[in-house]
Amino acid sequence: MELDIQCEEMSPSRWAELLTTMKSCKTIRLDDCNLSSSNCEDLSSIINTNPSLTELKLNNNELGDAGVEYLCKGLLTPSCSLQKLWLQNCNLTSASCETLRSVLSAQPSLTELHVGDNRLGTAGVKVLCQGMMNPSCKLQKLQLEYCELTADIVEALNAALQSKPTLKELSLSNNTLGDTAVKQLCRGLVEASCNLELLHLENCGITSDSCMEISAVLRNKSSLMDLSVGDNKIGDSGLALLCQGLMHPSCKIQKLWLWDCDLTSASCKDLSRLISTKETLTEISLIDNNLRDSGMEMLCQALKDPRSKLQELWVRECGLTAACCKAVSSALSTNKHLKVLHIGENKLGDAGVELLCEGLMHPNCNIQSLWLGNCDLTAGCCATLATAMATTQCLTELDLSYNPLEDEGIRKICEALRKPSCNVQQLILYDILWSSEVDDELRALEESKPEVKIIS
Repeated sequence: MELDIQCEEMSPSRWAELLTTMKSCKTIRLDDCNLSSSNCEDLSSIINTNPSLTELKLNNNELGDAGVEYLCKGLLTPSCSLQKLWLQNCNLTSASCETLRSVLSAQPSLTELHVGDNRLGTAGVKVLCQGMMNPSCKLQKLQLEYCELTADIVEALNAALQSKPTLKELSLSNNTLGDTAVKQLCRGLVEASCNLELLHLENCGITSDSCMEISAVLRNKSSLMDLSVGDNKIGDSGLALLCQGLMHPSCKIQKLWLWDCDLTSASCKDLSRLISTKETLTEISLIDNNLRDSGMEMLCQALKDPRSKLQELWVRECGLTAACCKAVSSALSTNKHLKVLHIGENKLGDAGVELLCEGLMHPNCNIQSLWLGNCDLTAGCCATLATAMATTQCLTELDLSYNPLEDEGIRKICEALRKPSCNVQQLILYDILWSSEVDDELRALEESKPEVKIIS
C-alpha cells in the first residue's frame, strides 16, 4: 500500500486517521504537509512497528533537528527496513548530522538519503561522511544540494568514497566548491572503487579549469551515465575538454546537462560530433546557451546521422530564430529516436513553427513532447499546428504558453483536440488571454475528452 499526500494541512483528526493507514504502508510521502517534530514522534513509532515500510518522504516540512532525532529512534530499531529517506528543506542543521551518522553506521537497509536544502554546513556533512565509512553503511544515493558546503568538505567526501563501493549517485549542486575542490573531488572519484552512475555539480563555481579532471572521471568511470554541470561558466574551451572524456570509448554517458554554461555556436562542432557518434547519449540539455541558428543547424545535421540515438533535446532560450527551423524540420523527419524537443523561448515566429510542422507530420517523426512556449507565435500558425496535431500519432504533450494566440488560435487548437486522430493528452497554455466563451469551450472539451488535460 502507498500513501501519497502533498500540500495538505494536517488537523489532529486527519493525522490520527492517517496513522492507522500508515501501519501497513510500504511507501509514505507527506511533502508540504506542515508537519513538525511532534508528528515525527508518531512516525518513529510507525517505522518501528511497520517492517514493510521502505520509503519515507517528508520534504518541505518544519521538522527541525528535534524531529529528525525522533525519526532516528525508529530508524535504529532492528525491525526497521527503510531504504529511502527524503528530508529536503526540513529546517535541519549540523545538529541533525550526528543522529543521521548513527543511522548510516547501524542501518544497512538504508540505500538513499536526500537531505538537500538544509543548512547542514561543511562540519555537519563531515559527520555524515564518518557514518558512510562504517562497513555497515550500504548507501547508494546521497543528495546534498544547497547544504552550504565549501571546498573544505572534499577531503571527507573523498575518504567516504574510497570506502563506499556501493555509492552510485552523488549530488553536490548549488554549493560553493570552486575549481580547486572539484579537481580534488574528481581525482578521488577516479581512484575510488565506487561505480558512480550519477554526478551532479550544478552551480558549484566551476570554470574550464576543472574540466580536464571531470573529463578524466568520464574516461575512467564507464559506470557514469548522468552528468550535470549546468550553471557553471565552463565556456567553449571547457566543453572541448569535457568532450575528450565524453568521446572516449569507455564513456557510456546517457544524460548530459550543460544548461547556462556560456557556450556559443563554437561548441556545436564538438557537440554535433558527440550527438552523432555517442550512441549511448539519449538526453542533452543546452538551455540558455548562445548557440544561435548556425549552432542549431550543426546539431540538426548530427541528429540526421543514423548513429544518433538522442531521445531528448533541450534548446530553450538559445538565441534561435525561424532561420534554423528548416534544419530542425529536416532532423525531425529523419531521426526516429527523438521524442522530446524543448525549443521554447526562442523567436521562431509563425513562419518557423510552420516549417517545424512539416517535420512533425513526416511518418518518421516520433516526437511525443513539444515545447513552444514564448516563441512569438500568433493565431496565424495555429491552423498548421492543428493539422500537425491531428496528423501525427505520437504527439501527446504540447506547450504553447506565453504566446498571444487569442481566441482565434485557441479555437483552432481545440478543433484539432476534438478529432479522434489527435492523441494530445496534455496541452499547456499558461498566460494566454482568451474570452469567457473560449474558456467554456475548453472546459466542455475536457468534459467530452477526459483523457485530455488542459493546464492554464
